[in-house]
Amino acid sequence: MRDRFKRSVERLLPAQTRLSDLFWPFQPTTERKAPAVRRRAGTNSPLVETSDFGSNPGSLRMFMHVPAGLPAGRPLVLVLHGCRQDAESYDRAAGWASLADERGFAVVYAQQREANNPRLCFTWFRPSEVTRDRGELMSIRQIVSHAAGLAASDPQRVFITGLSAGGAMTAAMLANYPDVFAGGAIIAGLPFGAARDATRAFDAMAQAPDHTPRAWADLVRLVSPRMAHKPAISVWHGNADETVALSNGRALVDQWRDLYRLPKDAFVEKRLKGRRTRIWPDKDGNPLVTFHEIDGMGHGTPVMAGEGGGHAVSREPFMLEAGFSSTLEIAKEWGLTRKWKR
Repeated sequence: MRDRFKRSVERLLPAQTRLSDLFWPFQPTTERKAPAVRRRAGTNSPLVETSDFGSNPGSLRMFMHVPAGLPAGRPLVLVLHGCRQDAESYDRAAGWASLADERGFAVVYAQQREANNPRLCFTWFRPSEVTRDRGELMSIRQIVSHAAGLAASDPQRVFITGLSAGGAMTAAMLANYPDVFAGGAIIAGLPFGAARDATRAFDAMAQAPDHTPRAWADLVRLVSPRMAHKPAISVWHGNADETVALSNGRALVDQWRDLYRLPKDAFVEKRLKGRRTRIWPDKDGNPLVTFHEIDGMGHGTPVMAGEGGGHAVSREPFMLEAGFSSTLEIAKEWGLTRKWKR
């Protein structure tokens, strides 16, 4: 079964790419510290790169968009791309920067380097990279802090989302720094602690480890034993995903539902065209854990082509036309869709 799974993943990659490249031995290259750099990601990209955002132990890159005239105290959204993507390509299809212009919030992307991984995958399974204040996790934390300072963001309205490897890193950020985020959206990702090396990462992608909800939640409790703040969690997963199995989406729900002590059957279900949504609310009726299971969708972020914020302006790898924009839906869950006055 594992060999069949590897072959299905390899079909998604260029012919010359070995699947092992996704999990290349991560030996970050030593780089000389450069002065702060602010430059556009591409000719027409709204994203601006900033190089001097901290010690950056994970050797990541930072790209940001702050709408012109954005006042202090507005929200901030952190986005983590998936494998074979970068900040600019993800934004072209997800439309976070264009939505930020319309709705009045700042957007920041953490971007992987080829020196860390030739396929630009975040290292979600290596303990040294997903431990609090170490490796890539610490770099992402520094990116959030620096971006919030630059945009004078509301510290109570910082959000995070990511796809695939970026989704798994989103889960790791939420587990290790729950006090930083008001909410997180994990798309086609894996639960925190699903693997500790490349071999087990392949196994987990094919089928989530067979843990009880309590065992999944204990992995988060171990790194955040005193969780004073509960970020709202939403999980998005296609039920035809052959790269990261749907069982991982269900395991993510179990992990956070048990952590928040929400009964398994205490959910409200909604059925929209093409997807099934289950919501576990808190005692005040506010969604704490939400699971969006998308009918017939493979591995990727559900997007919708069109004009305006939150719409795809080009076709990009693993950004799948789904008839709805997950960006708009996620922003709505986070209360970011109200228009703002410049």
